[in-house]
Amino acid sequence: MQKNLVIVESPAKAKTIEKFLGKDFKVMSSYGHIRDLKKKDLGIDINHNFTPVYEVPADKKKVVDELKKAAKNAETVWLASDEDREGEAISWHLYQALGLDKKDTKRIAFHEITKDAILHAIENPRQIDNNLVDAQQARRVLDRIVGFELSPILWKKIKPSLSAGRVQSVAVRLIVEREKEIMAFTAEASYRVVAIFTKEENGTKYEIKAELNKRLKTKEEALAFLEKLKEATFTVEKVETKPVKKSPAPPFTTSTLQQEASRKLSFPVSLTMMIAQKLYESGKITYMRTDSVNLSALAINTSRNAIESLYGKEYSKPRKFTTKAKGAQEAHEAIRPTYMEQQTVTGTAQEKKLYELIWKRTAASQMADAELDRTTVTIGISTNDMYFSVSGEVLKFDGFLRLYMESSDEDETVDEEAAANMLPPMKKAELLDMKETTATERFTQKPPRYSEAALVRKMEELGIGRPSTYAPTISTILNREYVEKSQLDGTERQYDVLTLSKGKVSEKVKTEITGADKNKLIPTDIGFVVNDFLQEFFPNILDYNFTANVEQEFDQIAEGKEDWTKTIGDFYKKFHPVVEATNNIQTEHKVGERVLGTDPETGRQVSVRIGRFGPMVQIGTSEDEEKPKFASLGKNQSITTISLDEALKLFDMPRKLGEYEGKEVTIGIGRFGPYAKHNNLFASLPKEIDPYAITLEEAIPIIEDKKKKEAEKLIKTFDENEGVKILKGRWGPYIAYNKKSYRLPKDADPLTLSYDDCMKIIGPEEKKKTKSTTKAKSTTTKKKTAAKTKSTTKKSTATKSTKKSTATKKKANEK
Repeated sequence: MQKNLVIVESPAKAKTIEKFLGKDFKVMSSYGHIRDLKKKDLGIDINHNFTPVYEVPADKKKVVDELKKAAKNAETVWLASDEDREGEAISWHLYQALGLDKKDTKRIAFHEITKDAILHAIENPRQIDNNLVDAQQARRVLDRIVGFELSPILWKKIKPSLSAGRVQSVAVRLIVEREKEIMAFTAEASYRVVAIFTKEENGTKYEIKAELNKRLKTKEEALAFLEKLKEATFTVEKVETKPVKKSPAPPFTTSTLQQEASRKLSFPVSLTMMIAQKLYESGKITYMRTDSVNLSALAINTSRNAIESLYGKEYSKPRKFTTKAKGAQEAHEAIRPTYMEQQTVTGTAQEKKLYELIWKRTAASQMADAELDRTTVTIGISTNDMYFSVSGEVLKFDGFLRLYMESSDEDETVDEEAAANMLPPMKKAELLDMKETTATERFTQKPPRYSEAALVRKMEELGIGRPSTYAPTISTILNREYVEKSQLDGTERQYDVLTLSKGKVSEKVKTEITGADKNKLIPTDIGFVVNDFLQEFFPNILDYNFTANVEQEFDQIAEGKEDWTKTIGDFYKKFHPVVEATNNIQTEHKVGERVLGTDPETGRQVSVRIGRFGPMVQIGTSEDEEKPKFASLGKNQSITTISLDEALKLFDMPRKLGEYEGKEVTIGIGRFGPYAKHNNLFASLPKEIDPYAITLEEAIPIIEDKKKKEAEKLIKTFDENEGVKILKGRWGPYIAYNKKSYRLPKDADPLTLSYDDCMKIIGPEEKKKTKSTTKAKSTTTKKKTAAKTKSTTKKSTATKSTKKSTATKKKANEK
C-alpha cells in the first residue's frame, strides 16, 4: 500500500513536486478539471436552487478510474491543486468524484514549487475552503446560464453558431466602441513649429532644438509667424534646473506581466500565460495568476543580496508594495523568480526571455531611485509674445534604470524630437542665433485601437474579469471571430512643410501613410452586429458596472459573506423574463441589416447584412416576385462602411476578360480577396491592382507567375497516370492524387519513387480513410435504422390502438 497519494493538476507540476518528496509519496495528475457541468443541456437544476449537474467527460473517465484505484491504496490523499478559486474547485471535484474520506484527505496549497514551500504545506494542511468553491461554482453557473439562454437568440435573430458570454461580450463592447470612435473621428490640422538655435562657447558649436509653446491653426497663420521671425532676436528668458527622482514599477501581477511581455517581447497574452505556466510548474517562478504586488520577506532579502553582489550596496533599496487593484482576489505574492540568485534558466528561448523579464522587474523593484537633473529653457521672441522651450535631462545616478525601464503603450508613437536631450550650458539674457525654423502640418490622432495588453489593462481598470480570465477571454473573442488582429496598410496623406532658412521661407508638400495598424484588435462585422443587438436588448449584461459588481459579489461569496445561490437567483429573476420577451420580438428588418438604397437598374432595395456564411449584399427582398440576388463582401469590406456603389460592383463579378491559350480568363472575389482564374488555376491579385479595372494584358503576367510557382512545386509526374504527382509542400514532399494529399514515409526519396511505389502509399491510406468513412456511415445507418424501427413501432402501436378504439366505439353503438 502506498502511504501518501498527492494529486495535482498537471504532469509537469507532478514531476517537479515528486523530486522534493520521499519514497512514501506518489504524485499523480488530474490533467485539470475532472468534472464539469453536463454538456447536453443546461447542466443546472433551475427549480432546485440552481444545483449544478456535474458529469465526468468521456476523455477523463480513465484518469478518474486510475486516481480512484490509487486513492483506495493510499493511507492519506493530499489534494495539491493551485491555491486560487479554480484550484480549490478542482480539489473539491476530486474529493467528490473519487469518493474520498474526510479523515484521510488533506488539502495543501503553495504559491511556489520549491522544496521548502512543499514541505511547509505538508506540515500545515487544511480543509477544502467551501467558500472559494462556491465562488467558482457561482461564476461557472452564471456564465453557463448567460451563454445557454442568450446564444439561441443570436442563432435565431442573427446567424447560427454564435455565442454570448458575460465577460467576452463586454470585452467585445470595449473594442466595438473604440472602433466607432475611430470611425466618427475627423482629423484636424495644425502647424507644429520647431526652431534650431545655435551658440558657440569656448570654440565649441552647439545646436539647440526647441518647440513653439502653441500650435498654429492655419497655413496662413504659420506663414505670417515665419515672416515675423525674419526680423526677430531670440533671448534666453528663463533657465530652470531641478532635481527629479524616478522610482521603479512594482513587481509583476498577471495583468502587468501580460502587458509588459506584449510590449517588450511581442508575446500574445495567451502565449505569455502558457510560458508562465511552464515556468511555474517547473519551479522557476511563483504562481502566475495573481493580482498582488506583495513580496515575501524572503524574496526581499534574496533580492537585496543579488543586487548588492551584482551592482553594489548603493543600488539596493528594499521596498514593500501594496495592492491597489479593484477587487483584488486572494492574498498571493507577486510573480517573481523562486530563486533570485538565478538570473537565467534553462528552457526554450521564449521561457528564457520571459524569465529574464520577470527577474529584472523583481530586482528593479528593490533597487534605488534614479536621480536626474531636469533643465527647462525658455527662449523669447522679440517680435512676438509666444516663446520656444526645450527640456533636457542629466542622469546623475542611474539606480534601477541600470537594469530595467517599464514600457508603455505609447512608447512606439513617442516623437523622437520631443525626447529629452542633453543641453549645452545656457544663462538668462543670453542671445541665440536662429539657424532654421520649420512649421510642419500635423494632424490630431484618432483614438488608438486596443492591443491585447491595452485591453487587459482596461478590463482591469473597470474591474471586469480576474487574473485567470483575461487570457481566455481574449482567446475566445478571437476564436469566435467577433474580433480579429488588424492588418491595415493605411492610406497616403499629403502635408505641408514650411521652412524659414537664411531669411527665406520655402514650401514643400510631403506625403505620409496614415491609418496603418498591425496586430491591434478590430471588431468584425459579426462582432458589430452581435454587440449592437445585445446592447439594445440586454443592456445590463453589457453594462461595465454590472460586470464589475458581479465580480465583487463573487469576492463576497469567496469571503463567506454572501450565499451563491441567492446571488444567482436574484440575477435570474431579472434576466430570464428579458430573454423570453426578446425571443418573441418581431423586427421589420433582419438584425444588423443596413439598407443602402435602390438598384438603379431594377429599382429594387439594396441592403447588407450577416448571412449564413458571413457578411453579404442583397438586391431585392423576400416579398418581391423575383428572387433576391446575393453577393459576399470582399476581404476588406464591412457592412458598417460599404457604400451603395461598392455593393453593386460586387454583382459585376466574375468578370470575363477574354481568352488566353484557348481558355477563358475571369476575375473574381473570394474569401481571400480578388483573384484571376485560368484553366482551373487561381492567382491572387496584388493589392495595388483594382479587380474591376484589370485588363487581360495585366492579368496574363500574374497567371504566368502563378504557373511558374506551381511548376517549381512539382517534383515528379508519371506517364501511367497524370493525376498522380509528387509535390513540394510546406512540410516536405508529398503525393497529390484526386484532390487528396498523402505523406511519404520518412526514408522515401521522392526522386526515385516509381508509380507503383506511389500507388502502394496511396492504397493503405485510402483504405484507412475508406474504412473510417464506412464505419461512420455504418454507425449513421444503424442510428437511422434504429430510429426508423422505433418510429414504425410507434406507428404500429398507434394504429392498433386506433383500431381497438374504433371497435370499442362500434360495440357501444350497437348496444
